[in-house]
Amino acid sequence: MKSEAVYGLHAVTTLLQRSPDQVIEIWVQKGRQDKRMQVVLDLATEQGLMISDVDKGLMNQKAGEGNNHQGIIAWRKPVQNKSEKHLPDILDALSGSALILILDGVTDPHNLGACLRTADAAGVQVVIAPKDKSAPLNATAAKVACGAAEAVPYIQVTNLARTMKELQERGIWIIGTAGEAQQTIYQQDLKGAVAIVMGAEGAGMRRLTREHCDFLAHIPMAGEVSSLNVSVATGVCLFEAVRQRQTAG
Repeated sequence: MKSEAVYGLHAVTTLLQRSPDQVIEIWVQKGRQDKRMQVVLDLATEQGLMISDVDKGLMNQKAGEGNNHQGIIAWRKPVQNKSEKHLPDILDALSGSALILILDGVTDPHNLGACLRTADAAGVQVVIAPKDKSAPLNATAAKVACGAAEAVPYIQVTNLARTMKELQERGIWIIGTAGEAQQTIYQQDLKGAVAIVMGAEGAGMRRLTREHCDFLAHIPMAGEVSSLNVSVATGVCLFEAVRQRQTAG
């Protein structure tokens, strides 16, 4: 059976808590024994999963250069992204004021993982991205997401502009982020049903995406840098929406 690696204590723990049925086997680095590791192993044992002691060198190789596996790798069934056909059902099931994140041109899996983690923390119901020029939801993204990849649907669509129009037809306002926008994100009304669009670092949103936004807003910058990392900017915008909603509530 083809499998994917999920590595790191937090990511593996979350996977075992949320989707244990997706786990095939657990690898543990030989000689690694501590309280944090034991918590993960106890979860795996409760689920009746196979646990194997593996040499550090092989684990380093499987996790990839520069990736810190922290002595544990979970081999899981391949991540099955919800497909575009699931989006209408997800939108139909939304209750209250929708909060949606749209990522346009975010190609780095590390940034995707960080955005998913922030989206989960902010209560985002779905993250949407175009199929072309977007990061895949792979093991790297899942590791950085720290379990959010299991919780927040990530849907890649064939035609992002068409999907944005469908959101608008459902009464969802679309706020795009652009450095040249007149209003700041803090001046936008984010209390209702909204989708916030984040573009790629440097290039920003694509022209057609920008044209389909209802409003544009920028994050005020006081220093010398002209832009933030997209995952940081995503956190600023999403939690401004959280702040407004909590204040209104």
